[in-house]
Amino acid sequence: MIGNVWIHPGLIMILGAMGLPFVKRGPVRSLYLVLVPLLAFFDVSVLMEHGTFGQTTFMDWQLTFGRVDRLSMVFGYIMTLMAVIGTIYGMHEEENGQHIAAWLYVAGSLGTIFAGDYIVVFLFWELMAFASVFLVWFRRRAGSLACGYRYLLVHTFGGLLLLAGIILHYKETGSLAFVMLNVHDPSAADYLIMLGFILNAAVPPLHAWLPDAYAEATVGGAVFMCAFTTKTAIYALARACAGMEILVPLGVIMALYGVVYAVLENDARRLLAYHIISQVGYMVAGCGLGTKMAINGAVAHAFAHILYKGLLFMGTGSVLYMTGKSKFTELGGLYRKMPLAFVFTMIGGLSISAFPLFSGFVSKSMVIAAGFEEHVYWAGFLLTMASAGTFLHTGLKVPYYIWFGKNNCSEETWEKAADPPMNMRIGMGIAAFLCIFIGCYTPYLYRMLPYPEVAAEFHPYSAYHLSETMQILMFTALGFFLLLDKLTPEPTISIDMDWFYRFGGRGFFWLARKPIQTADNEISEAYNYMGLRPLMIISRFWSWFDWHGIDGVVDGIARFFVRLGSLMRHVQAGRVQVGMFYAAGVVALILIAYVVQ
Repeated sequence: MIGNVWIHPGLIMILGAMGLPFVKRGPVRSLYLVLVPLLAFFDVSVLMEHGTFGQTTFMDWQLTFGRVDRLSMVFGYIMTLMAVIGTIYGMHEEENGQHIAAWLYVAGSLGTIFAGDYIVVFLFWELMAFASVFLVWFRRRAGSLACGYRYLLVHTFGGLLLLAGIILHYKETGSLAFVMLNVHDPSAADYLIMLGFILNAAVPPLHAWLPDAYAEATVGGAVFMCAFTTKTAIYALARACAGMEILVPLGVIMALYGVVYAVLENDARRLLAYHIISQVGYMVAGCGLGTKMAINGAVAHAFAHILYKGLLFMGTGSVLYMTGKSKFTELGGLYRKMPLAFVFTMIGGLSISAFPLFSGFVSKSMVIAAGFEEHVYWAGFLLTMASAGTFLHTGLKVPYYIWFGKNNCSEETWEKAADPPMNMRIGMGIAAFLCIFIGCYTPYLYRMLPYPEVAAEFHPYSAYHLSETMQILMFTALGFFLLLDKLTPEPTISIDMDWFYRFGGRGFFWLARKPIQTADNEISEAYNYMGLRPLMIISRFWSWFDWHGIDGVVDGIARFFVRLGSLMRHVQAGRVQVGMFYAAGVVALILIAYVVQ
């Protein structure tokens, strides 16, 4: 708040992204990279007051860009803090496009968090999807290009579900206010809005885009992606769907499903991506329970998760950046070559495993405790069981097979291995400090939660909780080392839900190119050689159908992908910034509109 003018933190990120190409290389650019997200963080943490700001009229609708309360404040705080950490970690990256895409991505998340109506939600929801896909494409591998296409198509589908729900909701209620839906007797509109949100939360079976894209993203891009999309979805669920009962079983399924696939993974970043699904499952279940304790738990766990999962992606990203490898079967014994990266990654592993004195210990237990308080015992027990799997693969498997275990590094990999550049170490150091600080000093986090009076009554460091947690962790560790031979990673591929739509897409193109196109050719040839009038009529009809019917749709889809391919060539040439500037400029003008009224 400057005077009577509220400055949207997303606007700071957008304007910063638009100005970056005009900043010269060198110390000034480094200062600029740190200053922009710091200003957004300062805006959220110091300058804001609770209330409604940034209201403007569009057609007959009242748009609200700044609905500020305890729920939006805690998410805005951690999102801007992670933007600072992620930017510092990626400062070595010389390509402006990566920073621009990351900042626009953050702006989309912040815009959603502070939105007071569904039009603004949808605007920034789509900005998140279309900005983040470039963090995958900028890696410039064939696999990254394909993953980016799938990521964009899946999120476009999710956006359409959300838009359909918004339209039906407006027709039913006459309101576009982003408030709680009718969770006890939901309509079709409510379910469509919820589906749009849970797709971004990566709820199975709408989840395969996450490990698919995050493992193929750039080193710095994956750090941003692991923090923003799924947690923004958790905010949306806490805001609009708290208490929707279907979310409880969906969250528990997520927690268990992610653990199973993480244990099977050979690629470190895919393992961490699958574990995002597992950890977000706790948050989804918390939103489904809907009590004050459960919402506090979901929010607290989202806060902690952004930090420790970002730290884990930074640690494994450092290994990838220095060695070019991320598969366990190509690594091992690196603690001697990368000691600082090992320590920081281990802190992230202990945090996500809910070890005492680390951040996960004081957040994850809130959701489980809320389940038992509401007598949803099956959910509480299954979420407790999933926490054992978390320690198994992220607290033990990741550090063992990267930093210890058998050395599978090639001579070239071993020679290149070393601690990453200073900026990457600083980013990891900040995140590691906060993981320990939150675990040791709970009031720092608990005072920011939506219901601080309830959080004040929760005491994670009770004798019962400590003994229960240590028993789970120690027996899990014992099982890991007893079954070490069975858990040794292998270079295999795990088939996931994406198999269905990927092969379904291939089947569609086969249908279009084989039977339909073959029939088209046969009829045309019969007409040309035989000249029969009935065939002439059929041919003319087929020609019309060829252009206006199914084949025309196929041709249109093909032209769409050709144009996307052309866009990718521009990405590789570094010219896509113009298009990104245009999109950012549209959003920036809308945000500025209320300031100049």
